[in-house]
Amino acid sequence: MPDPRFFETLAPLTVAELSARTGAELVRGGDTVIATVAPLATAGPQAATFLSDRKLASLLSATQAGCVIVHPGSVEAAPAGAAVLSTREPQATWARVSGLLHRPVPLNQTISREAAEDDTVVLEPGVVVGIGARIGSGTRIGANSVIGPGVQIGRDCAVGPNVSIGFALIGDRVKIMAGARIGEAGFGAAPSALGPVDVPQLGRVIIQDGVTVGANSCIDRGAYADTVIGENTKIDNLVMIAHNCVIGRNGLLAAHTGISGSVTVGDNVMFGGKAGIGDHLTIGEGARIAGGAGVLADVPAGETWSGYPAKPLRQSLREAIWLAKQASGKTRAR
Repeated sequence: MPDPRFFETLAPLTVAELSARTGAELVRGGDTVIATVAPLATAGPQAATFLSDRKLASLLSATQAGCVIVHPGSVEAAPAGAAVLSTREPQATWARVSGLLHRPVPLNQTISREAAEDDTVVLEPGVVVGIGARIGSGTRIGANSVIGPGVQIGRDCAVGPNVSIGFALIGDRVKIMAGARIGEAGFGAAPSALGPVDVPQLGRVIIQDGVTVGANSCIDRGAYADTVIGENTKIDNLVMIAHNCVIGRNGLLAAHTGISGSVTVGDNVMFGGKAGIGDHLTIGEGARIAGGAGVLADVPAGETWSGYPAKPLRQSLREAIWLAKQASGKTRAR
């Protein structure tokens, strides 16, 4: 179930009602009541889930979901005890179901001093704080920043001006510099016959103690699980961290680094400027990614990779030297 501090759960619906409102074909279980959505692996009896990739068929057969949304060719693989909706666009249908059952808590009521733990909290002019938010002792919130409903900020933090923070739990001694965006919806779109459908992002951002987030950097909330930034990690200006990423402790991310969704980064990893990381990869503990590298494969612990596509440093340098010699030789030949 999405965190109730950040998301309202609306009235449950029967599978028959979901069928009528999304256009998916009801195969069985129309009376089953659905109250939430979840991924295949974690869905419970009141949750709707979906299968869009047949490579995950083993998860479908094992799911405990009350309703599964599947492609017509996968109907027979659905668990016997689950209600079934059939559609040629399962993920888009699941996204529509998500929107029928959950919505973000709106910022239509605000508080100010009530959110502060004590009188040492400083709210500069123009700060907006949503209902249910809490701000720890010694923390300063910069001018014109917005702290969304339910957000929890620890002690001795420094939030710069024009920052927006939503759907987030933030530890102690965290620094967030001007213009940063924490907790915006991750980029997720499902194809459909009517064009791409936004997939609701129902997760959170967890920022642990001692983290620094540079100016105008963005950390997206998870699609369903959380985006996590580990203790004492230092993030430069203009860095992008996408939904569901888990960044370890003591990381260093230089400016213009971009990390795609669902990347797992170990402790003590360093990223040079403009490093780009493909989605669903693992960067091992102590690895180093050179500036401008484009990582398209898992990086083992302790290795240094560079180039595009990125490779172990020595291999990348050998290839660069060889290419330069080839080009130089052709020039002389002319």
